[in-house]
Amino acid sequence: MEALNSALSSAHISKEDVVPVPVTCFSDSVNDITLHFQIIRLPRQIYVWIGCNYAKFGNLYAATPTSASTTSPMQRNGVSVSCVLGGVSDNTGSGLARRLVLKTGLHVILASNIPKNSPLLEAEAEKMLVQKLIKLGYTKPKSEASP
Repeated sequence: MEALNSALSSAHISKEDVVPVPVTCFSDSVNDITLHFQIIRLPRQIYVWIGCNYAKFGNLYAATPTSASTTSPMQRNGVSVSCVLGGVSDNTGSGLARRLVLKTGLHVILASNIPKNSPLLEAEAEKMLVQKLIKLGYTKPKSEASP
């Protein structure tokens, strides 16, 4: 603790300037499949990890709000999505990342290992995640949310 106090004072940072980073973790089951979630709230962005049955990192996507005038297929509805890690972008992770940006208005980093050909599992995972984001107050009011 003394080392932390020393580092803060040498950097001219007071304890009041240090903001804790909220981390939320939860798990739930769907048809004998366990889904694990971790949400980290950072300034103007959220990091979301979804693990399916085990704690594997999976593909990593970055999604951000963009101007509505873009025409690229990956920038529909004013959201730009890119697969950062894990090969080519697939609809499972990129679609979920895009919808999270629309619901939250925040930049989203999403890591997911939901199997590619499991649309029902993806829908259930998204439903659970959005319910938690609403409960945490990370979503936009309905009047501001995109369809």
